Amino acid sequence: MGWNTVMLGLDGGLGVALVAIAAFTWKLTQSLKAAPRLQPAAAAPPEASVDVIIPAYNEAENIRACIEAVLTTALPGAKHFEVWIADDQSTDATGSIAAELAAQHANIHHLTVPPRPAGEVWHGKNWACAHAAQFAEGDYLLFIDADVRLSAGAIPAALAEAQAHRADLLSCAPNIIISCFSEWLVQPIMMSTIAIAYDFQAINDSTAVDDAFAAGPFMLFRRAAYDAIGGHAAIPNAIVEDVELARQVRRHQLALRYVLGIDLLGVRMYSSFGTLWEGWTKNYYLGTEENLPLTLLSAFTIAMVFVMPWVGLLASLIALLLSSEFSWPTAILYGLTALTLGAYGLLRWLSYRQVGVPLRYWWLSSVGGLIVVAIALVSIVKTKTGWGWTWRGRSLKAS
Repeated sequence: MGWNTVMLGLDGGLGVALVAIAAFTWKLTQSLKAAPRLQPAAAAPPEASVDVIIPAYNEAENIRACIEAVLTTALPGAKHFEVWIADDQSTDATGSIAAELAAQHANIHHLTVPPRPAGEVWHGKNWACAHAAQFAEGDYLLFIDADVRLSAGAIPAALAEAQAHRADLLSCAPNIIISCFSEWLVQPIMMSTIAIAYDFQAINDSTAVDDAFAAGPFMLFRRAAYDAIGGHAAIPNAIVEDVELARQVRRHQLALRYVLGIDLLGVRMYSSFGTLWEGWTKNYYLGTEENLPLTLLSAFTIAMVFVMPWVGLLASLIALLLSSEFSWPTAILYGLTALTLGAYGLLRWLSYRQVGVPLRYWWLSSVGGLIVVAIALVSIVKTKTGWGWTWRGRSLKAS
């Protein structure tokens, strides 16, 4: 294969990458531009009646900080505000910490979730949520994860938003808190991809079941609506339970609303590469409803947007060192590399300006992109075979 042939192949790849970056940037900015943003409420809704349910499995590192954040909630005059920690057979100190907090605060309750019923398949947090919901008496049920951190105004703002729009399920996309190196590489790519795949305007304006989406870290149900759809008990074996609950809401012709909550709540999804890998390989393929062509297309798009510009830069540097003669393929390579890198830089800058997607380590996006592509492919294998398909060590393979 001649040098010019190699250059022409790279030129073609960079041309595709340039188109992919332009399309990705346009779709991302359009989705975020149309996204409603959760705003602090001027006052707490009158006679607020809320139960906060927190399913917890081996959350000793998170549960205290989560509860302490919930306790800052400002709901003056609330007729009912109770917090339920559903300890789902934890093997660490989650239970003892929950019991300690319950002893210190009258409105905090520690529930020891019983084992799953024999002969029934319950995945993820569905069993813990369904169990805890039986004890709640409020007009609203708020399900949050133990790694969520609420501001004092988050719940009042969510209640005001839900009531203003008569939402039966209000879900908030949280601010993604990033700390470890692998998170810096992967999470900005994942969050941008999700914002494109689940367009805010389509979710809020459509009535189609296929357009339904919700973010599991923060889901506020009107209690009557939760009961009407059967709650978590109606989807015991759903692994991506948040999306399935949103679809249940749509199937029952109830009102779904999805907003940006990044100003009032945050979540640290993963604390290490191991948990990040386990979590995303669990959810990625399922998030496309096991649509193989769509999953492969998303992996290809991510490779084009986040990896190919840096391949072009590397190839350009090699060409600069090795090529002693002028050729049009090499000149085009230099030009396309500059364009794709410029377009990619604009993408990251716009996402930072709109929703604060961090810029740190942006120059290592090729590594992050390769990890995400690997996640997509491995997720297909895990979902299809059950091999290594776990969450927090619990197997998700059908028995």
